[in-house]
Amino acid sequence: MLGNASPDVGLVGIAQDYLRSRPWLPGHWFFPAGAGPPPPRPDEQLGIDIAAAYDAAPQSGDQRTAELYKLLTRENLAQFEAVTAAGVKVLPWRKPGQPYADSADLRRSFHTTGTLRVFLTRHGHGDDGEAGSHPLRGRSTVEAAGIPFAHNDVFRAVHDIFGHCMFDNSFGVRGEFAAAYCHLLMYPPPLHPLLFTEQVAQICWFFYGPHLLDARGLPRRAGDPGYVAPRDRPYPPQKWALLDRELLDRYLTLFDSRENS
Repeated sequence: MLGNASPDVGLVGIAQDYLRSRPWLPGHWFFPAGAGPPPPRPDEQLGIDIAAAYDAAPQSGDQRTAELYKLLTRENLAQFEAVTAAGVKVLPWRKPGQPYADSADLRRSFHTTGTLRVFLTRHGHGDDGEAGSHPLRGRSTVEAAGIPFAHNDVFRAVHDIFGHCMFDNSFGVRGEFAAAYCHLLMYPPPLHPLLFTEQVAQICWFFYGPHLLDARGLPRRAGDPGYVAPRDRPYPPQKWALLDRELLDRYLTLFDSRENS
């Protein structure tokens, strides 16, 4: 399902209240109670271009980017506090494998139980706070069931809640694009290029990375020689360098009506 699916009105209410509390709110877009943002237009070439840019980007950014990450962690924590204060439970996933089979399982479980299970960053990327690592790898102030959360765990939790669960956006390309757009609207504009790297660029690399293209530069389809099913693909390296702003602007044009970033 895409961004115009029936909303979770409870989550929309939490998002609305949260947005009203933020100092950068004046003139910002509010989530309407009746529908989510319009679904994005399909644009496979844009996905390929974003993936190529992410693949070529350096692993880390500059001091200005590091300062933006500090602002991002504060906004993530504020969103996390908003959902947990409203009664949502966020717990670490302690069992082998991933907590959900697919996006439908995630959304169904969340809407049924009001609980989100988080696959911890340390299980996929190594110990929290490792020297020279991504800024989101540092420990946050959040602890659940006796386990400290990295900032990345907090970020992925609020993204799943406000990006995927609020408007039932899937884990496919268009669903991920819609989820990223929904969540983008809950952050101040200076963070949008950073969020584009973290959400849109990473998912483009997963679906359209150079390692997944054929000799013509097109994505291999099921049945093509060398095709790799999504379940067998590597996750993208978590880079924190900002990409060309023109790619973000092209992404935003996929939505028929949008807040200017």
